[in-house]
Amino acid sequence: MLDGGTNDVTGRARAASSVWRAPGMPSLLGSTALGFAGLALLLPVAPLWVLDGGADELGAGVVNGVLMLCTVIAQLLVGRALGRLGWRRTLVLGACLLGAPGPLHLLTDDVWAVTALAAVRGLGFGIITVCGAMGVAALVEPARRGRAVGAYGVAVAAPQFLLVPLAPWLAERAGFWLVFTFAVVPLLAAPLAGPVARALHASDGPPADPARPAERRDTARLRRALTGPIAALLAITAAGGAVLTFTPRLDPDPVTVYVALLVFTGTAALCRWGFGGFADRHGAAPAIAPLLFAGAAGLAAIGAGTASGHGTTGRVLLVGGMLAVGVAYGGLQNLTLVQSFAAAGERARSSAGTAWNVGFDAGTGLGALAAGGVATATSYTVSYAVLAAVTALVGAGWAGSRWRARGRAGGPPPDGPRESSGR
Repeated sequence: MLDGGTNDVTGRARAASSVWRAPGMPSLLGSTALGFAGLALLLPVAPLWVLDGGADELGAGVVNGVLMLCTVIAQLLVGRALGRLGWRRTLVLGACLLGAPGPLHLLTDDVWAVTALAAVRGLGFGIITVCGAMGVAALVEPARRGRAVGAYGVAVAAPQFLLVPLAPWLAERAGFWLVFTFAVVPLLAAPLAGPVARALHASDGPPADPARPAERRDTARLRRALTGPIAALLAITAAGGAVLTFTPRLDPDPVTVYVALLVFTGTAALCRWGFGGFADRHGAAPAIAPLLFAGAAGLAAIGAGTASGHGTTGRVLLVGGMLAVGVAYGGLQNLTLVQSFAAAGERARSSAGTAWNVGFDAGTGLGALAAGGVATATSYTVSYAVLAAVTALVGAGWAGSRWRARGRAGGPPPDGPRESSGR
């Protein structure tokens, strides 16, 4: 009786405790926030820098496209880096690669030089993202993973909410030098690497190599399990890549641009946190298709706004579209990660986190590159129409797969809270 009461009290205490205070989480979230602050400052400003230097939209898209390509390359190598360097030194390396190149932009606005700096930043960003996703899954048990992913999402989204709208405004009003100087902020994350590493070691965190033998034996099953959530992630992050890269060029009024980006990043931050509790209670899968359709509608509104000119109607459509895309962008970041962990299972947790990060950054880079290429050949209106169509098609695929699963099972598909939490 005494043992049972003690265990019951312990279980209730653990359920009630905040994921924000779990051992290692404050340092992990702080490190993540500092890393994403450096990214958020330059994601819209580096393309703007080369555009002001004479490059076209395709050149601007290449900057962020290469950033994300190198991010993906680094993400695929993080397991090996962890095996050779350990958690602390790997996190410090990521912070240095991401933060150190910022002031070097002041030396030139040549598109190829800026792209080379983006490549270095991408390597650092890849390390930060994979370590963050793997760490948050290891530090908090599956029953609270939706809320833990939500907390991680706030650490990711809050710097973007504050800095993505502010950075272009600061660059235009105060000077690019100020933004490039502040972009060293990821270096401040280096002292936090030690506490993160100690907490992960104490919690028997993920192994150095995400591709463990047990996972390699079931690679085909893992690919099938992750196809759906990664496809949804690719669609919405491609939209986000276009928004973050080209919104400063959609309207000549800096106030309109600031408001549009503020609405996008603000709703994304709120929804990335808010959908964590939803995923723990109801499962991640039911909301994925509706959010994809909402994102498609928002992208169509942005395209219509650019076609309407820079009057009141066009600006209302632009801001309204940013609101809808922001909801989808934030919500799907949470839900696709939770669904990836659930579909892969605990044994393949680290591989699922790596695949999700690769999908996120590949989608962002492809969106920036494709939108820039289409805009150079046609217009921004056509770019956003294409993105809207792709997002809607992926949403239709999700809705169709759930309908088929319901028909086979004779009832709702098994995507309730137990599956979404990874149990």
